[in-house]
Amino acid sequence: MKGVIVTGASSGIGKAIALRFAKEGAFVALVARSEDKLKENVKEIEGLGGKAVYYTADVRDFKRAEEIVKDFHQKAERIDVLVNNAGATRDKFLIQMKEEDFSEIVDINLKGTFNFSRAVSRIMLRQKGGVIINISSVVGITGNPGQANYAASKAGIIAFTKSLAKELGSRNIRVVAVAPGFVETKMTESLPEDVKKAYLETIALRRFASPDDIAGVVAFLASDDASYISGQVIVVDGGMI
Repeated sequence: MKGVIVTGASSGIGKAIALRFAKEGAFVALVARSEDKLKENVKEIEGLGGKAVYYTADVRDFKRAEEIVKDFHQKAERIDVLVNNAGATRDKFLIQMKEEDFSEIVDINLKGTFNFSRAVSRIMLRQKGGVIINISSVVGITGNPGQANYAASKAGIIAFTKSLAKELGSRNIRVVAVAPGFVETKMTESLPEDVKKAYLETIALRRFASPDDIAGVVAFLASDDASYISGQVIVVDGGMI
């Protein structure tokens, strides 16, 4: 049974990814800040006949990341996949952006990815195998007005992915980034309708992604069918860019 860790697994993309791996027979560790939502998701997985545990954490906490990885490794006996999905936005134009607006987003999105990747790397090195999948964003490639902090953090994840792939590849550890476009989640549903309509018109498929669309790509990248894909950024945006 594969051991899989998914951060930001309380809702949206992270929940969909955790459910997908559980349905495929993996033992899944769900990590997020909301204990109530995590409990509900674990109960849902167990109701489907799957196996899961949860850990409450702020991904910015380096020591907590190490504690979670160590504990889950003891339970699962191996860690085959890490999905760094936890993320946040605090959108403002640069002239209005405060220092904490920038620091918080970079720390959650980028440092959180570093924290968990470093913690699992030692285990995967000993196993001589594993997959780390980092959730970036198309704005990490294109940029976006009002999202300098978010775009910078997601671009950083892409560079981090490419560097880590070169560091770990000789031990059969693959590192890949997924860059979703517009996904229907709580993070995006609060956008004004005119903004959503404008985005929709830029998408070739003329629809927004569902969390399951992203989960399917992540599951493929973690599978043996993707065994020669590493250091790449897989854009999943319906033809937006």
